[in-house]
Amino acid sequence: MERQGVDMPHVEFKDQEPQLLGENQEQQQGEDTRDEEACQGPASANRQLMMLEGKSGPYFSSLDSSIDMLKKRAQELIENINESRQKDHALMTNFRDSLKIKVSDLTEKLEERMYQIYNHHNKIIQEKLQEFTQKMAKISHLETELKQVCHTVETVYKDLCVQPEATTLEEEQIHKDREC
Repeated sequence: MERQGVDMPHVEFKDQEPQLLGENQEQQQGEDTRDEEACQGPASANRQLMMLEGKSGPYFSSLDSSIDMLKKRAQELIENINESRQKDHALMTNFRDSLKIKVSDLTEKLEERMYQIYNHHNKIIQEKLQEFTQKMAKISHLETELKQVCHTVETVYKDLCVQPEATTLEEEQIHKDREC
């Protein structure tokens, strides 16, 4: 970013310097004549007032022109500052816009990468879920077979338990028959 400096030209008040020098000379002469006129009374006071009024005109006009030059220079400086601020504002706006574009691009790239990772993880999860489903189906099938085996064992056990009682009754019957 380029910074603007405010150049202040050297302003010489040519109108004032001679006036000040001339005024100092006139003041010295005025003081000399004042001493003389003080003795003369009210007539000399009127003359003195007229001399001051005549001298003040050029002095104030040069002072007015100096003030006008200062006002003009101040206005120029204010305009320069405002222009500089507008340029700074435009620069910051452009910077913000370019930053938004870069952040948006980076966000899109990050989002795209994130979705690629999600897809990769989804494939792994899908494979694991498929393996899990197959194993659960196998477990369910084995459970069904185990239940059938348990039912068969139970049936066999019942058959075994019932046969000894049956043989016991038959044996008793045979035993009784032999006794008889």
